[in-house]
Amino acid sequence: MKVLRNLFIVIFLFAVFIPFGNAEEKKVRWKLAMFWGPTLHPFVDTVENMANMVETLSGGNFVIRIDAANIHKSPFGVFDMVKLGQYEMGHAASYYWKGKNMSFLPLTTMPFGMTTPEQYAWFYYGGGMELMQKAYEKEGMLSFPGGNTGSQMGGWFRKEINSLDDLKGLKMRIPGFAGQVLAKLGVTVTNIPPGELYTSLERGTIDALEWVGPGMDINMGFHKIAPYYYTGWQEPATELQFLVNRKAYDKLPEKYKEILKVAMRTAAYNMYIQNYHMSANAWSTMKEKYPNIKVKTFPDEVLNAMKTSYNELVSKYKKENPLFKEIMESKEAYLKKVRDWTYISDYLYLRSMSETE
Repeated sequence: MKVLRNLFIVIFLFAVFIPFGNAEEKKVRWKLAMFWGPTLHPFVDTVENMANMVETLSGGNFVIRIDAANIHKSPFGVFDMVKLGQYEMGHAASYYWKGKNMSFLPLTTMPFGMTTPEQYAWFYYGGGMELMQKAYEKEGMLSFPGGNTGSQMGGWFRKEINSLDDLKGLKMRIPGFAGQVLAKLGVTVTNIPPGELYTSLERGTIDALEWVGPGMDINMGFHKIAPYYYTGWQEPATELQFLVNRKAYDKLPEKYKEILKVAMRTAAYNMYIQNYHMSANAWSTMKEKYPNIKVKTFPDEVLNAMKTSYNELVSKYKKENPLFKEIMESKEAYLKKVRDWTYISDYLYLRSMSETE
């Protein structure tokens, strides 16, 4: 009896006191919905890297299951699924939700705006993170940088663009603010999920599309249909996002919150350098492997019209949406300050190197 009594005491102490003493080590199981399909690298890699880091740093106690778009079947539903708590997290891009609130849009990137290092500096040291949380708090969510593509190419076109007239009636897939800029210039703009891009171009549903850059674009095969590849203007620093349900986040132990934030930030930067590497490799072999690709830059007439359209739209939305105005004025002020340093440190360095070659 004494042995049984002692055994009972041990079991009681283990059951009652041990869980309280290790509250932060409780098991947490989350689900994440991606906007992307399972083969879209490096976007998918970024999410997997983040989830793997969370699991490792938590000793296997915080596990995030990833569902690609082919599983949950609703890329454009990611926002609402995270908001409603069907998924604790999502991975997408803030500008996809501009129809819900225009203030989300500049949190991805803006035409003629910051480069990636400039925008990361704004996010983490220039007030950008605070403004992003301000935008999403009304929706019961948090948003964190989720990986940057760097400067994107201007798109694949079936026909060469020589003037503004060539844009009239053109059917193009292009998201974000750039789509609205081109719509003012006569382009019929649509937003198509990544998995449907090639088929839409092949069938003539669209005449042109903008995706990312050579590292991702070549594998999609767009060059087989639309050989004119234009340099960028529209997305100089496209930042993806990790969406997080606020109630789920608030329930996490402090230790897990820190683990999650560290994992997201590390995975986001890793995507930037991974995609940079992929594009550098693709670009170096593109002319040899794909000699039919014609790399072009938009004529000055077209670029100037784009800038005029952009400025008119920004002015319009600043008047209509106070938070959009606050975010844009913050970005504009920071860009004005940081661009001088970018010019001195990067542009003049590159120019001097090209002049000595």
